[in-house]
Amino acid sequence: MRRLAIITTHPIQYYAPLFQLLQQRNYIAIKVFYTWGQSALPKHDPGFGKAIAWDIPLLDGYPYEFMENTSAQPGSHHGKGIVNPTLIPGITDWHPDAILVFGWLYDSHLKAMRHFKNKIPVLFRGDSTLLDEKPGIKSLLRFAFLRWVYRFADYALYPGSNNKAYFKKYGFSEEQLIFAPHAVDNERFAASRTDEAQILRAQLGLTTDDVLILYAGKFEEKKAPALLVDAFIELQNPNCHLLMVGNGQLENALKQSAAGKPNIHFMDFQNQTYMPVLYQACDLFCLPSKGPNETWGLAVNEAMASNKAILVSNKVGCAVDLVHHGQNGAIFNSGDKGSLLKALKTLTGQKTILTALGKNSGEKIKDWNFTKIAEAIEYLAAKPKN
Repeated sequence: MRRLAIITTHPIQYYAPLFQLLQQRNYIAIKVFYTWGQSALPKHDPGFGKAIAWDIPLLDGYPYEFMENTSAQPGSHHGKGIVNPTLIPGITDWHPDAILVFGWLYDSHLKAMRHFKNKIPVLFRGDSTLLDEKPGIKSLLRFAFLRWVYRFADYALYPGSNNKAYFKKYGFSEEQLIFAPHAVDNERFAASRTDEAQILRAQLGLTTDDVLILYAGKFEEKKAPALLVDAFIELQNPNCHLLMVGNGQLENALKQSAAGKPNIHFMDFQNQTYMPVLYQACDLFCLPSKGPNETWGLAVNEAMASNKAILVSNKVGCAVDLVHHGQNGAIFNSGDKGSLLKALKTLTGQKTILTALGKNSGEKIKDWNFTKIAEAIEYLAAKPKN
C-alpha cells in the first residue's frame, strides 16, 4: 500500500473528516504531520478574539503526529510562525511514497516541498484566487515569487474555478491540476434539527411567516458585516429579521449601528454542534465579504447542506461555483450597498421562493463532498514517480 504524508498546521473541522475518511477507505496509508505543535490546542483565533476549541472530534480515527514548533512566535498568521527542525527527518523516517502539503507560506512547509521535490511526488492543496489582485510592481514581484514556489509541487488539488485560474497563472499545466472540491460534513448539516431551530426562532420573536437572514462568522472588515447591517436597516421590512452570529473587533460598532432595531439580533460565537440549528432556523444565509482573501467561504457549503438560499458578494471565492442567480440564490457586487439591498428585496419578497432556492442548494451541494476529495488524493498518491 502506498504511503502519503500529509503536512498541515493544526486540526480543524474542515480537514479532520477527510483524514478520517482516507483512513477508513484504506486505499492508501496516511499519516498527518501537524506543524503548529500541540500547544495549538485550543487555538487562539484573532478573528474571533478568543481561543477556539472545536466540540467535534478532530483527532480520532487516523494516525498523526504533532511536530515540535521552535518558532519564537508560533502561529499560522505569519510565515515564521511554523518552524519544525524535525519535520523533514520525521517524514523521511516514515518512508512515504508522496507528500501532500496544505499551504506553502510557512517556513517548514516550503522547506519540505523543496526537500522532497524530485524525490517523491509533491501534492499541494491551497485555495488562493486572483479576485484581489491589482496591477503594479508588487504584483510583478509576487508573480515571479509564486512561479518559483510552485516549481516545487508536482500537482495541485484545486477546490473551484477561481483557484484553478490562480494555479494556471502561476505555472501549473492542465495535467497538473486535479479537481478536489471544498467540502463540509454534508450529512451533519442536513440532519434534521427542526425542533431546536423552531425554539430558536421563537426565542427571537419570529412567526412562521417571518424571514430570517443569517450571518455567521468573524466580525471583521474583510467579511463586511457592517454592510449587511446597514443594508438590512434600509430594507425596512417588518417581516424580516437579521441574526448576526459571531465575535470580533467590529462587534461593538455593529451593535451600536443596530441599537433600537428590534429585528436585528446578535449571538456570540457558536461551536460546530450547534451550527446546523442556526442554519436550519434561517431562510437566507448571507456572506457579504469584500476581501481580501475570502478564498472560498465554507460557511456557504454548510448553509447549502442545510437546504438554504444563499446571498454572497462577488469577492467570495466559491460564488462562481456554488451560487447561481435564480436557482439557489444571488450574487451582489462587493462593497455596493445598493446592489446588496436590491438582492435582499428580491430574495425576501416571498418566503416560498426562498424555500425552493434552498432545496436547490441542498441538491447541488451533494456533489461537493469529502469522498470526491479522497478520490482525488488517492488517485494522485497512487501515481508512480516520474
